[in-house]
Amino acid sequence: MFRFATLKHPEHAALISRVLAVPTKRFAHAIVSYLAAEEVDALLAAPDRSRWIGRRDHALLTLAIQTGLRVSELTALRCQDVHLSTGPHVQTTGKGRKQRATPLTTQTVAVLRLWLRERDRQPGQPLFPTSRGRALSRDAIALLVSKHANTASHGCPTLTNKTITPHVLRHTAAMNLLHAGVDSTVIALWLGHESVEATQIYLHADMAIKERALARTTPPNSTPGRYRPPDTLLAFLEAL
Repeated sequence: MFRFATLKHPEHAALISRVLAVPTKRFAHAIVSYLAAEEVDALLAAPDRSRWIGRRDHALLTLAIQTGLRVSELTALRCQDVHLSTGPHVQTTGKGRKQRATPLTTQTVAVLRLWLRERDRQPGQPLFPTSRGRALSRDAIALLVSKHANTASHGCPTLTNKTITPHVLRHTAAMNLLHAGVDSTVIALWLGHESVEATQIYLHADMAIKERALARTTPPNSTPGRYRPPDTLLAFLEAL
């Protein structure tokens, strides 16, 4: 607001400059929460797929975990946004009205193909509707994720101490890409981030990367020096 006021009220420039000089408040950055492979399997198995709602929820969870779409992008999806032919992908419009195409895996394609067949492939209709045909709201998706996470916790105790939200599913997709060796710039494009810096939180959360870095360091109590091969190895090499 004060940056805008600088252009409109130059007579108050001294006061405005003092306000703009105030540093931003510092706050703690929590490590992101995400699901491990066994937790993902338990969550996907939680919906009752003998019921229509269960099949809808299973398709939604599968898509969210694989693509990392924002909850607002999930609610806005229409059947026509899913392309399952050559180069299967889902078309979305994210922040700043920026469109992006996110590729789909074979498993996700199989789940969505069955779901679209049940939806009769109505192009302009919500991909994940309520029982009355309207698009699911953000609160509805958050509620179903929490409900199925609670069900999955009975068979996967590690889920008990975790608060599972749609954004945790987004973090899970990012961490899966990171563990697969995908570069952080590609992850930023995948998630629709404005800059690569936004993906740094996943590097901090990945203990495997830190453990590999630790394994490459020299322990502090080790004796420095060059490697000296044993006599038997030298004799073998000389005999070649």
